[in-house]
Amino acid sequence: MTIIEAMVWVSITSMILLAITQSVQYFYRSNTYAVEQAAAVSSGQRGVSEMVRVIREAAYASDGAYPIVSMATSSFTFYADIDSDPFIERVRYFLSAGVLRRGIVDPAGDPPVYTGAEVVSSVSEDIRNVEKATDLFQYYDKNGVPMTDLTRIGEVRFVRATMIVNVNPNRLPNQFTLQSSAAMRNLK
Repeated sequence: MTIIEAMVWVSITSMILLAITQSVQYFYRSNTYAVEQAAAVSSGQRGVSEMVRVIREAAYASDGAYPIVSMATSSFTFYADIDSDPFIERVRYFLSAGVLRRGIVDPAGDPPVYTGAEVVSSVSEDIRNVEKATDLFQYYDKNGVPMTDLTRIGEVRFVRATMIVNVNPNRLPNQFTLQSSAAMRNLK
């Protein structure tokens, strides 16, 4: 083998190895994003399912308060039994920095009062409702008419939750919209 043959052989081998390396890197970059997006959508689906299940179970508080405390387009506070104990907890779902969070306050004392610290946990991440100017919660009265006056908590009977999930809004694929709804069963 001459020096020229060796140089040609090394050059061809180097080009083949470079092409293989770049292909593997591209494959991992594109699959990483797909896996991250799939995980975010799965987390969003679990979050919406859990949230709607809890909203359906809204109930009068352990101290006798009305089931709904407050409602807004990006937060909803109400009472529900989420842990099957004898007491009803105050539950708040809200968006904070692209994360859907749940805050829980357990009642304490006799008679029960809700003055303890709220325990906040993350439900779903990569929520892009704020960037897309989409309300997380929409409220409807007994006739199915969308409510615009969110101070009239006694009239709400139906809640729709819409979550826009996207790991990186600057890359394709575009956002994935999850939507579910709940009729509040225990309202009089």
